[in-house]
Amino acid sequence: MIQAYRNQKIQPHWWSKTIISLILGLSLAYALIGIFAWQGPGGIDAPVKVQFNMWMLCLLWLMILSFSFMFKTRWSALCYLGGANLVAYLGYLVARLLS
Repeated sequence: MIQAYRNQKIQPHWWSKTIISLILGLSLAYALIGIFAWQGPGGIDAPVKVQFNMWMLCLLWLMILSFSFMFKTRWSALCYLGGANLVAYLGYLVARLLS
């Protein structure tokens, strides 16, 4: 029982996961907020959307940073956050083209 638990334990790559999630997490948060800014209610010219986006950016970034420690290895964190960044920035470019 203990041996099976040791094999499934999350590996402690704290520094690399932290650096990856700080950089790619912030980039992902910017992309998601950008999509919301362009496609959200009121479009890009909504009067209070700038303030709302500034506050939501911090919350979203911290949420991504918190959940990034659930990855087992630094490579999985890099692949998943990198892939999410690619998808989010493609969505952001599509949102800008549609507006």
